[in-house]
Amino acid sequence: MTELTGTVLRPDDPGYDAARRGFQAAHAHRPDVVVAARSADDVAAARRYATAKGLPFAVQSSGHGLAAPLEGGILVSTREMRGVAVDPVARTARIEAGASWGDVVAATIPHGLAPLNGSSPGVGVVGYLLGGGFGLLGRRYGFAVDRVRAVEGVTPAGEQIRTDLLRDDLVVTSVEIELVEQPEVWGGSLAIEATPELLTGWTEWAADLPETVTAGVSLVPFPDVEHMPPPFRGRHMAMLTIAATVDVSALVAPLRELGPVRHERLGTMPYAESHTIHNDPSDPEPYAGDAHLLRTLDPSLLGEVLDATGPTAAVPSVMEIRRLGGAFARGERVPAAFREASHLVRAVTVLGDIGPTEKDARALHERLFAPFATDDLGRARTFCYGATH
Repeated sequence: MTELTGTVLRPDDPGYDAARRGFQAAHAHRPDVVVAARSADDVAAARRYATAKGLPFAVQSSGHGLAAPLEGGILVSTREMRGVAVDPVARTARIEAGASWGDVVAATIPHGLAPLNGSSPGVGVVGYLLGGGFGLLGRRYGFAVDRVRAVEGVTPAGEQIRTDLLRDDLVVTSVEIELVEQPEVWGGSLAIEATPELLTGWTEWAADLPETVTAGVSLVPFPDVEHMPPPFRGRHMAMLTIAATVDVSALVAPLRELGPVRHERLGTMPYAESHTIHNDPSDPEPYAGDAHLLRTLDPSLLGEVLDATGPTAAVPSVMEIRRLGGAFARGERVPAAFREASHLVRAVTVLGDIGPTEKDARALHERLFAPFATDDLGRARTFCYGATH
């Protein structure tokens, strides 16, 4: 690989550990070599070398959705490939493989344009698109993958090609996506204590939402520890999230009747602040996750979820329910299950030396999703975290 312009790191080299690790701290690649690529040519050279030598091969940008850690072989890190070029007239952006959605939003908002990104600015663009792209405003604009206009990538033989579709056999080096005119977003969150009545009320409220509104509810167990804010400390809170393309103040008003509001932040915000709606973690942590697509959601089945995931549960976990439908139902480049689903339900368990193990988390996730088996359309693998999925 003498033609590389990027850095080659081996286990004894400074920077090797930082280069091989990603956001998912429960697992990490352990390659013989990390290639910190700076260009598509670097990716192609590494791919050709791995194929010629019969070596295991993997690619990583942010590392949020690490599935199976690489042992030995070559890991290509695309983190240095973070270029974003915006064409405001065509309303498109060309994005290199290592860019995060935060990078893209920062480049597009000066033009009054926005990508169909998800809730976390730190997530890598390519991995998100490969999973379909359940966007922050998905009920209005649909799946992000449907806005992909071109893909540049490297074949297993190391050939660089350009196509209009994401393919599983390609190492993607850049994508070109269509942008939307969305300089602002109306939304935020309400924090209300989680109860069966709240979940029933939210499900009924969300059943007939206009397509301008994308909504979800996250059930978050807050431990009873000193550094927690008093309104949340030791409580099981429902964080009701709203992201809309228009002001929906009147529509949201009934949610305040579902229980005492412990915290509220709703209103119009610049699109650059849209990540504050969900306020996803920004620092790496060890976690396991599972997610399923449901044809329908029976709120009577959610009682066990509350009992099994609260602050005093054996395996405290965050459970999120997202309302799909709307423009999601018209996706052209996603499996039929994605279009048919009315809800996405996901569970995330933070692991640790003194906390739940991955085995504990998997057992809980199986228990949580078992009641939904009748209407289960399958996994949403974008949100399935850990080496066992």
